[in-house]
Amino acid sequence: MKSKYIYLIWFVALLPAMILRDYTPNNELRYLSIVDEALQHGSIFTFTNQGEIYADKPPLHFWLMMAGKLILGEHRMWYYSLLSFIPALIILTTLSKWIRREEEMNKETENDGITGKCSRKGTTASLMLMTSGLFIGAALIVRMDMLMNMFIVLSLYSFYQMYKGENTRQNSLLFPVYVFLALFSKGPLGLLIPFVTTVTFLIYKKKLPDFKKYWGWKSFLIILAGSVVWFAGVYIEGGNDYLNNLLVHQTVGRGIDSFHHKEPFYYYLISIWYTLAPWSLLVIVLFIGALIKKRINSTLEQFFAVMILSTFVLLSVISSKIAIYSLPVVPFFIFLTVLLFNKFDMQNRWIKLLVAIPAVIFVLAMPGIIYLSSTADMQYLSNPFIYAGAGVITLTGLCIFWFLYRESDTFRAIHTLSVGLLLAVFIVGWSLPQINNRLGWGELCEKAVELSEAHNISNYWVYHIKRAENMDVYLGKDIIKVEKEDILNKPSDNKILMLRAKDIKNDPEIGVAVSNKEQYQIGDHTVVVLKGAS
Repeated sequence: MKSKYIYLIWFVALLPAMILRDYTPNNELRYLSIVDEALQHGSIFTFTNQGEIYADKPPLHFWLMMAGKLILGEHRMWYYSLLSFIPALIILTTLSKWIRREEEMNKETENDGITGKCSRKGTTASLMLMTSGLFIGAALIVRMDMLMNMFIVLSLYSFYQMYKGENTRQNSLLFPVYVFLALFSKGPLGLLIPFVTTVTFLIYKKKLPDFKKYWGWKSFLIILAGSVVWFAGVYIEGGNDYLNNLLVHQTVGRGIDSFHHKEPFYYYLISIWYTLAPWSLLVIVLFIGALIKKRINSTLEQFFAVMILSTFVLLSVISSKIAIYSLPVVPFFIFLTVLLFNKFDMQNRWIKLLVAIPAVIFVLAMPGIIYLSSTADMQYLSNPFIYAGAGVITLTGLCIFWFLYRESDTFRAIHTLSVGLLLAVFIVGWSLPQINNRLGWGELCEKAVELSEAHNISNYWVYHIKRAENMDVYLGKDIIKVEKEDILNKPSDNKILMLRAKDIKNDPEIGVAVSNKEQYQIGDHTVVVLKGAS
């Protein structure tokens, strides 16, 4: 199958989620609120969230979001999803081109079938990457991680081309530009990962004296010039406080003694198993096996392995840790695995087992969903699209067993797993309108606005809902966070109250206070109309 068709299939599989999904409250809705405030205040380099300094992220991704809001007139999920999907697509095409060019230039593979072999490797690697848990998730969510990852991949590709003596003049310019854009997309990791990877690789290849060829005055000048413009803009708009927050609090604070996402050094040794799912066993076992048996021989394989190991060490010593920080290693892990297929007997029973174990989990998808949807807390899973998606996953698992043990074809099993998973993602995506009220607050706030207009009420109260301040994206005004006593004491004027349904159920006093009020349950939350004291 040609690569362009694979990319089209991937896009179609993700399209329902791109169009129909609600924004998640924890990060996506916050980014929308930040964009609204930036456009309202005319800010370019500095950002606020609910009036407080938000120096966590550089401007580039926010600029792209702001451009979308200005052009489209409102927030559009499909547009924001493309800001992650397009970089993911560029990563796929760049890595496929990378391994194809490398193998075509490799003298050991000079034969009539080389093009077909390279094409098959690119197809297999692309299918595996686009169905890896973290990668497919990051290709959908409204975050800047995939954008940074794209520039990291492009910077490392430019470095590698220079190392091999290809397009040296052009790549000597592109390399630092990509590094700066990675920095400008997400922050210090965009600079640190390319730097640590390339320097470690030069040390490994005993070519550290060539350091200036890649990190010479031109590279540092480009990165420094871009940073000076950025920091000058920050200082002009936000002054010393914002600049100090950006350079010290967000950089040094997160790196040395994190105030946010602090985890132990071994965190990524655990998270990598679900980050790479459903390929975790195959990827990690082959990688470790190749290291032990010294089968990582080609320059490209060594470069990918150095990138993976050096980045893992870097991420592990940094205090702040979450799974998505490890996104940059995922493409290299997957593509290195496919490069290593030639070094192992892929029809070996132990390698088949590495693919069969995920297939067992796939087979259990349908009975698992039937059981979960029968429980009181998860009845919302009783959706025909979810059942159909689970059925596809179960059938996919059975097909994998057929290809592994009846036809002894590991590659067809891998392709079947990938295509089946993409088909399931496409089908389940159509269930989102029915389950969005469990994922986000769009429907909840829509009902609150409806009641506000019907009763001519201007104030919104919120009780015990995390990150509720960003509801202003939907409501068009700030909410008021209240305590239990505010609900129990009759308000002096009318309010729209939003709270968790379980707070009404589990707290008798709150239950009594709202029992005779007009109320509507939306997913896990309830909207209540509180009338003022008479």
